[in-house]
Amino acid sequence: MTLTAQPHRRWNPLKQEWVLVSPHRTDRPWQGQTETPAAPAALQYDAACYLCPGNVRAGGHQTPIYTDTFVFENDYAALKADVALETRNDQGLLVAESEPGLCRVICFSPRHDLTLAKMDVGAIRKVVDVWAGQVEELEARPEIHYVQIFENRGAMMGASNPHPHGQIWATHSLPNELMAELKGQQAYLAEHGTSLLPAYLTLELQAGERLVVANDHFVALVPYWAVWPFETLVLPRATVSRLPELEDAARSGLADILKQLTRAYDAVFDTSFPYSMGIHGAPADGAPHPEWQMHLHFYPPLLRSATIRKFMVGFELLASPQRDITPETAADTLRKALVKSQGR
Repeated sequence: MTLTAQPHRRWNPLKQEWVLVSPHRTDRPWQGQTETPAAPAALQYDAACYLCPGNVRAGGHQTPIYTDTFVFENDYAALKADVALETRNDQGLLVAESEPGLCRVICFSPRHDLTLAKMDVGAIRKVVDVWAGQVEELEARPEIHYVQIFENRGAMMGASNPHPHGQIWATHSLPNELMAELKGQQAYLAEHGTSLLPAYLTLELQAGERLVVANDHFVALVPYWAVWPFETLVLPRATVSRLPELEDAARSGLADILKQLTRAYDAVFDTSFPYSMGIHGAPADGAPHPEWQMHLHFYPPLLRSATIRKFMVGFELLASPQRDITPETAADTLRKALVKSQGR
């Protein structure tokens, strides 16, 4: 019996943690919670949608009649820019510090019925350009040291509105996930003299078994240490630490990968696949970051059908991340789904 056919652990060097893989559990019966598959939006314009052009938003502001990608300040922002810097530290036990920042919403398209999977590559390229412009603008503010771009797709992932949109949160401090990735990449560079993710991509291109889709500029793959069943990692082929550094052709390449990958997701279970997606760029703290390679994470929750999701509970919460299907099996499923989507 090979290692990958029995319970084993895989090391995630990016976050410096172990992931338990239990491939023998894939056929276990399921009598737990099931979800209702999300019905795709049928209308190009929805008068009840506060993100559609010309409508009044939930916070009372009116959305302009936009015809392209549109960005606005979040009406219910988790962060505020006008926050004074203060700290509290009682014996290292009661520790707090203020967190100035900004939150914005980005509508990918004026059309209510589109997702990234349904948008054409040219339209997605405009989204990529707006993302890059937002990073440059926000990082120029002295109180901002990190900009997180993300999309929660679908009600299962907490999206409050089906209109195609994402968010941008700019923070003073470096968030937990990024701090972990910073330490992981710094440790690898110190030990091996090369950057972690470019070295990892070289191995994956040689192996091929976890690749999903690739073009001249980007590669989407199921990482060796994936936690979520159909988790993917999107990596640039060239060395680049931040989204604004991408040249023209690379930006179009990223738009193409986003189109193909999201189409593959939708074809797995013939449903609008929910996920949380985020772009991880280097911190904007004024320091050089030779260790950092820009990358994107896709964390989709579906496990074995459009109605059964992966729950992070029990052992996952109290001990260690765990997955059932192997990353190799997940990558094979996504590759076949991509072929199926291209035949439609």
